[in-house]
Amino acid sequence: MSSTSSPALSRAAFATLLLIAFMMGANHVAARMAFDNGVDVATAVVFRSGVTALVVAFLLRWFRVPVRLGPRHRKALPVIGLLVGVQSLCLYSSVARLPVALALLAFNTYPLWTALWARVVYGHRPEARMVRAMPVMLLGLALALDVSGAASGLGASGHWAQIGVGVAFALTAAATFGLALVLTQHETADLDGRLRTASTMGIVAVLALAGVATQGGFHFPVAVAGWWGLLGLTVLYGTAFTIMFTVLPRLGVVGNSAIMNIEPIFALMLAWAILGQSIAPVQVAGGLLVVATVVWLGTRKN
Repeated sequence: MSSTSSPALSRAAFATLLLIAFMMGANHVAARMAFDNGVDVATAVVFRSGVTALVVAFLLRWFRVPVRLGPRHRKALPVIGLLVGVQSLCLYSSVARLPVALALLAFNTYPLWTALWARVVYGHRPEARMVRAMPVMLLGLALALDVSGAASGLGASGHWAQIGVGVAFALTAAATFGLALVLTQHETADLDGRLRTASTMGIVAVLALAGVATQGGFHFPVAVAGWWGLLGLTVLYGTAFTIMFTVLPRLGVVGNSAIMNIEPIFALMLAWAILGQSIAPVQVAGGLLVVATVVWLGTRKN
């Protein structure tokens, strides 16, 4: 294998990527614990994004990262923040309604949306590899979601009456995240990642605060498990993002972030162990197909 196209991961880098994927999956399981015990989506997003923004802002000052924004950045960053805000609210809304693993698998279709938005906004033709992956990923998603309702025994109409809203939220999250990625790549790629993250998380927190205000205030947990969930989703998300933008660059990880797309698998195991959630074997097989396809896309040669 050529060493010039895709450098081998060190053990430390590989372990760090797995840790981030684990914490991201655990973050969503913690979120479901919070939602099942009185916390609403807007409250969860305020805590998660607000704390992350503060931590990354501290890192900016600690490392003396220069804050220089050009006109293009000033236009793009608020749009990206708005998109990620919608994505955050929609994904947590999906997690509140679906088994955690299924919500994340539906969201994991975002590479397809990224290719679509790159074509629509910038006229980029999708790579042949992406075109080949699309039907495989959609087949895996169809199996994971049990579109026919066979695994659930409810039939298609009964099954979709249960999962339809949650799936719609997850796909909306995937679509908005895909557009945010495209805009980030083309409009803000020259900015320090920590600066982008602090800006984005700050905007997301403000949007979530507006949501909290419209619903009459924060909805805090009504049981101890809910407080653990709220604390868990805040700490896990903030820690994962901090590691992502401080440790990974030092480890020289380039183009290997696709490994983190095993997040739904970690979420599936944790949701089974902690929440008692389980899905049918055919849905697990579909989920593995989706994850494998996303990883295959992410490890393509540049």
